[in-house]
Amino acid sequence: MIVVIGSINMDLVLRVPRMPLPGETLTGGAFRTIPGGKGANQAVACARLSGQVAGAQQVAMVGCVGDDAFGATLRAALVGDGIIDSHITTLPGVASGIASILVDDNGQNSIVIAGGANDLLSPAHIDAAQGLIEQADIVVLQLETPMATVVHAIKLARSMGKTVVLNPAPAASLPDGVLELVDYLIPNEIEAAMLAGVSPEGADAKDLAAALQKLGSDNVIITLGSKGVHAALYGGDYTFPADVVQAVDTTAAGDTFIGGFVAGLASGMDEAEAIQQGQRAAAWSVTKPGAQTSIPHLHELF
Repeated sequence: MIVVIGSINMDLVLRVPRMPLPGETLTGGAFRTIPGGKGANQAVACARLSGQVAGAQQVAMVGCVGDDAFGATLRAALVGDGIIDSHITTLPGVASGIASILVDDNGQNSIVIAGGANDLLSPAHIDAAQGLIEQADIVVLQLETPMATVVHAIKLARSMGKTVVLNPAPAASLPDGVLELVDYLIPNEIEAAMLAGVSPEGADAKDLAAALQKLGSDNVIITLGSKGVHAALYGGDYTFPADVVQAVDTTAAGDTFIGGFVAGLASGMDEAEAIQQGQRAAAWSVTKPGAQTSIPHLHELF
């Protein structure tokens, strides 16, 4: 089983011809509400890309939603993908998390998040899900929930001998010693540079990965968008070129990669095969609009 601990958001997506300048009012295009949140996106990607059959639930989500209409819709979307929701907590009197997303004609996005219920995911919620985490083979986390909760969950999962995957996004500093508890660290270039304490401008992915390994993480997989993936693994360094596609919307591409990679590991693939599955899935996703609406099922990749 894969347990994903993290954020659950409703994405408020607006198409724009280009990103507005400061103080500028711009006429946009189509508007949609689409289930998202890095945690939920990764859970959906894990579920769809594991090829799970009906009734054989292999992915569970730990997170919080509000007692509003968005919360009910977000839970229903996860359950619709076969994700176990027993430890998704509905918080009374609290708004669900939202992300306001602008997507331009080149498929690039700009995102502002209001955490809402995600900000109230606590170590107590993680402790309450201990029995679920005990059943997991892999535990996946991000940084859209409180850092204290993320660190608590990493320590608990590691104490149980679980494989821990951390996507350090949005970019943030981590407490000392946390990277030593992470089996697979999967940042993008900006997140990798922040963790390594260097400027992202002109930073070399191989150097960034080496710096992060020195800080404690054995396996560092840096996603590079159209430039592919650089993986510094326990067994050596590898570069995986990206599939060439016409991007429509890059929202959730990184989440889709992580889901494809984790689903691959869980199914018994080696690291290279799992990375390649994640890349195929991410490339497919950027050709479609939205977050969870763009995440493919396993059969669509072949």
